[in-house]
Amino acid sequence: MQANEKARVIIAGGGTAGWLTAYSLGKRLGKLLDITLVESDLIGTVGVGEATIPTMRVFHDLVEINEPEFMRATQATFKLGISLENWANIGDRYIHSFGVLGQSTWMAEFHEFWLEARARGVAGPLEDYCLELKAAGRGKFATEVNKNRLLYAYHLDATAYARYLRQQAEALGVLRLEGRIGGAELHAESGDLTALQLDDGRRLAGDVFIDCTGFRALLLGEYLKVGFEDWSHWLASDRAIAVQTESTEPPVPYTRAIAHPAGWQWRIPLQGRTGNGIIYCSRYLSDDEARHTLLNNLSGRMLTEPHLLRFTTGRRVKSWHRNCIAIGLSSGFLEPLESTSIHLIVTAVARLMRLFPFSGNKELLAEEYNRLTNTELEAVRDFVIMHYKLTQRNDSAFWNVYRTMAIPEALAHRMAIFQKNGFTSSDAAGLFHVTSWVQVMMGQGLYPEQHHGASRLLPPAALKEQLDKISGSVNMNLARMPDHHEFLRKYCLSPLAKTAN
Repeated sequence: MQANEKARVIIAGGGTAGWLTAYSLGKRLGKLLDITLVESDLIGTVGVGEATIPTMRVFHDLVEINEPEFMRATQATFKLGISLENWANIGDRYIHSFGVLGQSTWMAEFHEFWLEARARGVAGPLEDYCLELKAAGRGKFATEVNKNRLLYAYHLDATAYARYLRQQAEALGVLRLEGRIGGAELHAESGDLTALQLDDGRRLAGDVFIDCTGFRALLLGEYLKVGFEDWSHWLASDRAIAVQTESTEPPVPYTRAIAHPAGWQWRIPLQGRTGNGIIYCSRYLSDDEARHTLLNNLSGRMLTEPHLLRFTTGRRVKSWHRNCIAIGLSSGFLEPLESTSIHLIVTAVARLMRLFPFSGNKELLAEEYNRLTNTELEAVRDFVIMHYKLTQRNDSAFWNVYRTMAIPEALAHRMAIFQKNGFTSSDAAGLFHVTSWVQVMMGQGLYPEQHHGASRLLPPAALKEQLDKISGSVNMNLARMPDHHEFLRKYCLSPLAKTAN
């Protein structure tokens, strides 16, 4: 590839991963790249990842996706957090929100001051000190209040999202080819991919190949023989069943994750329907039993037939090998408990744009890409594992295994230092911040035995005054926020389902 030539990028596979990659590269690097995406209408996409986290909104800003237009096209709703039900014990519920808890200092986090105030009897519930947390529980929403933008994400129709991205990408000059990949050509000396062969005899030559072929990882796994690291000894679930239903109530601004004896069930509200699904371990629940459990817990008429997915939790040993980069499910899979599937696509695309192999030492770029990817995947893995480990449930073999299993050393240390000292910090990838770790740990019953002494520097009256200022601000801003479905109706300028009127 000459310095003045466009790099030829071949994207294998469509769906959210393929089309988000194609659009983003076309939008930001299109003058330097010649982008072709090959997919087949005969090969379905997973299309069940309908919940996201705030990094998606930030990335949309970077690649100039119009929010109201995107929301109309994907029937999206807003999301302020996740309602986790039956995780610590049957009947328990807490919300893991996206907001920031109170105000921290450089020495101690807000939760440590709150714990001291709670011990002195001058603290309210944790939700009093986080607008996003309280708004989620009250069904309120606004993109910003008092000129401050909230931390929020989306619920969306993943199939419609891929279709929307395709339209945007093709308008930028991305070429779509319909066809099935039947083989690949490798360079005799370097081992790089040089071309893909389609079943009809066409040949697609390229400089950089992006594998968005899903669980199969056709390019990275089959053609380049990159191995897979299995994490199912920590995250045992290996099946999912998804189904769509009619909406029966106005959409709430949070995802529901409802634990059951062998896994958990999701409920995701869109503008005109609800996404439902069940995640489970086939060692403890058969496919028929899981289907029965899911269908018995639906509200609203089914709009689709239940769709079964099989998976193994883990990652490719390398996400970037030679001149091939895997993005999405071809790179790895973690169950969508914390809605990180699309996030991992977004960060992979952003990482690729920063490290794109135009020139220089490409091996060093690949090493850095893989290091950052592995750090992020391990951070998400440990955060998800923690939800299972911090259970007191003993009603099934599934939960007994999780409650007693050995966990990664870094996670064990994080939980121990929080329990004994009240200390925690953001993860190494900077994805889950202190507020997230605190909400989940305390939400599932892990309360610190001690906390930082700085929380005792203020006398009780002054400590109460500080907390009252924060809660007063939260309540004032909450009062300015409309109901979620009312805000949606005006913001998207499209009619919602009749049940939301």
